[in-house]
Amino acid sequence: MEMKDTREIAAPPQEVWAALFDADVLRQCVPGCEELTGSRADGFEATVLQKVGPVKARFKGAIRITDITEGESATLQGEGKGGAAGFARGEARVRLTPSGSGTQLSYEVEAKVGGKLAQLGSRIIDGFARKLADQFFERFQAAVEGPGADDAPASGADAGTADAGKADAPDSAEAKPRGWIKRMVGR
Repeated sequence: MEMKDTREIAAPPQEVWAALFDADVLRQCVPGCEELTGSRADGFEATVLQKVGPVKARFKGAIRITDITEGESATLQGEGKGGAAGFARGEARVRLTPSGSGTQLSYEVEAKVGGKLAQLGSRIIDGFARKLADQFFERFQAAVEGPGADDAPASGADAGTADAGKADAPDSAEAKPRGWIKRMVGR
């Protein structure tokens, strides 16, 4: 499976770059992430719980970062094993480009799955992978930019109607006062 997309993030490239390799930010952004540890230099290890069609599994995996051009691009290579459910292996090439409104983040992903996951068929897997990528980058964008006036947390009676995708992210970005760098400096 192959995917590519581009997103505009209203933050300078150095801020987006720093957030892209911060374990705390990534833990918030990866859907189903139960644990994520590591660093850019050593790579990351993660445990993620996902349900793809009828297959639900806890994947344990590792991500290595290669081909780093500081502040501009990097390649993330990862592999996760989900026991009897199978495995997922892939590579993502990420590039940051300054733009008038902040940073243009573009990515190209190549991934393979095996085991029970592969038996689900490419249509289900491709749809799930696109949904997962969209959720990750929406959360990432919110974590870096911080909530705007339109994204302010609901209060009173409206608080119970929050988007379910945001509700499952512990300590979500919507509860934070500003973007990732501003939160770190404000501590």
